[in-house]
Amino acid sequence: MFTSEQLPLYQRKANLFKGMAHPYRIRILEILAAENESTVSQMIAATELEASHLSHHLSVLRRYGLVISVRNANAVTYSLAHPQVADLLSTARALLNAMLEKSSQQLSSVSTLPRFAGPANE
Repeated sequence: MFTSEQLPLYQRKANLFKGMAHPYRIRILEILAAENESTVSQMIAATELEASHLSHHLSVLRRYGLVISVRNANAVTYSLAHPQVADLLSTARALLNAMLEKSSQQLSSVSTLPRFAGPANE
């Protein structure tokens, strides 16, 4: 069995994506990318998650090395562990836009096909 430092690069990459593999974790990372840092209460307001659910997602993001936290008195502030996380999110958004654009073009081309008689067209 490998220790985390001995894992092959492809496994470490997969673990990186596992850390981001939830819509709310992506949302949290996007908030941190936009704001540079955020408190738990600010993220609760922005995500509308319950505190326990937000805490769980932040714990996963910390475990996979995507965010860091700093405690100041009673408040905990979170930020991205690496600025490249914001770059990755931006690249993912551009890829998604390109994919959706292609799907949109495909849907438009379907509308130009001739209609035929059948139950769906009645």
